Formats: sequence, C-alpha cells, structure tokens
Amino acid sequence: MNGLPAPGRYESLEFNAPLSDRRADAIAHALAEADPRTVLDIGCGWGELLLRTLAAVPNARGWGIDTDPDAIARGRTNAAARGLADRVTFVEGGAPTCHDPIDVAICVGSDHVYGSQIEALHVLHGLVRTGGQVLLGSGFWESPPTTDQAAAVGLTPDALPDLAGLVDLALTAGFRPLFVQTANRDEWEQFESGYLADLERWLHRYDDRREADAIRARADKHRNEWLRGYRQTLGFAYLHLGRH
Repeated sequence: MNGLPAPGRYESLEFNAPLSDRRADAIAHALAEADPRTVLDIGCGWGELLLRTLAAVPNARGWGIDTDPDAIARGRTNAAARGLADRVTFVEGGAPTCHDPIDVAICVGSDHVYGSQIEALHVLHGLVRTGGQVLLGSGFWESPPTTDQAAAVGLTPDALPDLAGLVDLALTAGFRPLFVQTANRDEWEQFESGYLADLERWLHRYDDRREADAIRARADKHRNEWLRGYRQTLGFAYLHLGRH
C-alpha cells in the first residue's frame, strides 16, 4: 500500500467465529472432562479454543494446523505467553493426516477443507479413536434463505441444511450428539463488527489516502452482505460429538 500499513487481520477478534468467551470456556471444559491426551485443531487460526482446552487438561498435548502463517505466528506467541509452548505445536498447512487416532478433534469453520459437511464428518470420524470426541463448528440455515441471501456468503439455498439436518449428518457419520448449541445474536454481532473494526480503524486514521476508497468499498460490501443478506438467516452450530 505504498508504504502505508495494511489494515489489521483479525486483530479485533478473539475467535474467528461467532463465539463468546463464556461459550468457549464452557466448550473447553466439556472437552476436558474425558481427560484427553491428544487434541487436534483443524483450521485452528491462532488456536484460541485449542489453547483453552489444553489449559483445562494439564496432561494433554495439542496440535494446531492452519494455512495462514500470520495466524500460526499469533498462536505460537499466545501459547508462549500462557506457558503452553511445550505442549502445543502449530503447523502451517492444509488438511492433516494422522497415523494414530486422537482423543479430541476441533474443527470450527474449517469443514470445507474436506468438501461437504458430510464428507468432513466422515473424515473426522476416522481421525478420532473409539470413545473420542469432536467439536464441530459449522453453518446451517436458521430460516430458508432466498437466492440473494445465500449468495451473500457465496452459497446456494441448498448448500446447507437446517440445524436438525446438520445433526442428522453427524448421526449418519457415526457420531452421537453430546451437546448441541448455536451462536446467539450477540456473538454474531461481535464477530461481524470485530471483523469490520480492523477496516474501520484503518479508515479512521487514513481516510484521506488514495487507498481508502478500496478499503471503504470492501467494508461497505461486507456490512451490507451481513445486514441486508445473511443476518438472522445463516446460523452457526457448535456440535459436541462422541464417537462410538
């Protein structure tokens, strides 16, 4: 940007998903109840949920994998700051392969790396041991979308199921739902506003620069797609699943 700093990437977000501190802590402690020894976070970003889970299980070791080198670097920094660097490994890469079944797999907003939701669930079923657990965070339609509403997130109306249909997919893949919960309105608004905050703060400082037009257009496009498109139509579920 001709010497200007680029807008921050997710600096205003603690999670790259509609997820509150309270819900994240509850999920981490629920995953910790079975005292897992191995935890894998697929598409971990900076691994905030992974780190919270490891903090709740002192004997566990974790691995986080993501294609974003900046997010991986942030995860390593956070792990070191919390005294977890010796128990977690962050790897830059795509979909992982595991030779030995793991105890817990976390996949929040990253099931697309395996194709469809059912394809992702089958892969996750194969990654965890019998008696293991999966935390899947994935989208569903809260209400039937119009073509334009679905297009606002790059989808078609038949691309996602409703919540019941998503749970049915988990059952078909061989899981039992231990807990089903969905992101609430506050979590969605924190997530969307946090994403936009990096762009708006840049504009607040550099609004008179030539590059501002492109940044403003990017922010306005995303906000309109959210507020006039998928708001209250796209949902996000957190399924805590057990493998039998």
